[in-house]
Amino acid sequence: MEALVKLPLELRGNLIVSCQASETSPFRDSSSMARFAQAAVEGGARGIRADGPEDIRTIRNAVRVPIVGIDKVRQDDGEVLITPSLEGARKLVEAGANSVALDCTARGQKFGALDRLRKIRQSLGVPVLADIATVEEAVQATEAGADAVLSTLRGYTSDTSHVVGFEPAFIAELVRAVNAPVIAEGLIRTPQQICAALDAGAFAIIIGSAITRPELITQKFVSAMEDWHRRQDSTRAFIGIDLGGTNTKFGLVSSEGRLIFQSVMPTPRNEGRGMLLRHAEQCIAICLHEAKDRGLEPEAIGLATAGWPDPSTGHIVYATENLPGWTDANPGAHLRDVFGLPVAVENDANALAVAERHFGAAKNASDFVCITLGTGVGGGCYIGGRLNRGRHFFANALGHIPVVPGGVPCTCGKAGCLEAYANATALLRYAAHGKFSSCEEVIAAANSGNQTALCAIKTLARHLAMGCASIVNLLDPELLILAGGLAQNNPHLVTAFTEELAKRVTVWPERKLRIEASGLGYSAGVLGAAAVASAAVSEGCYVSDGS
Repeated sequence: MEALVKLPLELRGNLIVSCQASETSPFRDSSSMARFAQAAVEGGARGIRADGPEDIRTIRNAVRVPIVGIDKVRQDDGEVLITPSLEGARKLVEAGANSVALDCTARGQKFGALDRLRKIRQSLGVPVLADIATVEEAVQATEAGADAVLSTLRGYTSDTSHVVGFEPAFIAELVRAVNAPVIAEGLIRTPQQICAALDAGAFAIIIGSAITRPELITQKFVSAMEDWHRRQDSTRAFIGIDLGGTNTKFGLVSSEGRLIFQSVMPTPRNEGRGMLLRHAEQCIAICLHEAKDRGLEPEAIGLATAGWPDPSTGHIVYATENLPGWTDANPGAHLRDVFGLPVAVENDANALAVAERHFGAAKNASDFVCITLGTGVGGGCYIGGRLNRGRHFFANALGHIPVVPGGVPCTCGKAGCLEAYANATALLRYAAHGKFSSCEEVIAAANSGNQTALCAIKTLARHLAMGCASIVNLLDPELLILAGGLAQNNPHLVTAFTEELAKRVTVWPERKLRIEASGLGYSAGVLGAAAVASAAVSEGCYVSDGS
């Protein structure tokens, strides 16, 4: 008769610390593992995961909390397998383990994991936990009788090697798919990720390396310092492409934000996706030629583009008719394959926010919004020191906040959007009686006291404030940065915008909100694209080749 077993309830909603060390670690002895376990329990851990009977026996003598036991044994294929035998599991329980975990991935199943799971559960009468990497493996393990599934091996199997960070959405998917507790383990590095796992429905959390591997913790801090030193190296260069609806600016930028070379070409916006990709290739080829002449080898390519890309794939999820045919293009993968360099793709307004964060007015700001004013209107936003993209990469679409119900048609297909009232076309429309041929003329005329031009800028500022008031009330940023062609050399816009915004935002004096024009000037988009490329190289987050 099958034993009735279940997880200890004291583990629910709590932390289990994995106390393990590699064979080369100076902490590779059972007494060190016991001291790690003691420290973890004193810090609030309610359980321990440990490897091998000797470690478990020593840990059991030191702490009274539940222990998840595993037995790592190298197999004939040269790889380690977690708890590959019933006898090994028996020794874990005899040493003091309250439950046993084993590898129930596709590889583990080839070594008989599901049958072994049943035998351990029946013979030893302890909860049996399944280490898995996919939802399918979790379902198979629970059908075989697993008392819980653990996401331990996601990212560590051949078919999940593309996973490089913790995925709360995967935990939520497991919770929906199986009728057993889900324990989140693997790639969890921050307290915020713990909370996200619990929000997703995790029964408990297991953390190992982020707590018990001093060498890895040290490496993380050393790596951050090395990244800082690399950013100060003026010999490093990145290619930045700012693909706009009217013009494409491109150039070479050093790691500390020095513009080495820059040029501009009209964007073939109405000639289709293929032409836009060839146009980007041409811009990059020119940059590579210039780099060669200067004895430089660019490390990566950054593409800042109108539209909303998925940075992990380089795919354009959606673009308005400012760039017809750009939706569903994949410039990231295309340019990576053509040039053999790492490529990072980012929304142009987001990229500008990255530039301000690295090189501009937001160097010391953690909560700010960067608003770009040109052919379109865009926004880039940092919240708590991190770039905000949103769940589907559509965040910060400031230009498509409705400000006039049933108003002027917008390129997104809606009507009354902020973009239609605060872009370059709108400014010329407001100044129509002055017969100006460009926005630069309007701005220059306003700076010379022309009343028609001044009224046009104030009208644009009023509409811009209508759209931004909700952003300020929602996010409470410390800084707003006005960037793009309409903000350059245009102090009247900053003044009028500030006055109009103050009329529309609650508790205005207490916010002490700073509003500034970008100091990055004409080159801001190129600097932003290069900053995105530099950050991607440092973080290893450029467009994946899918391998």
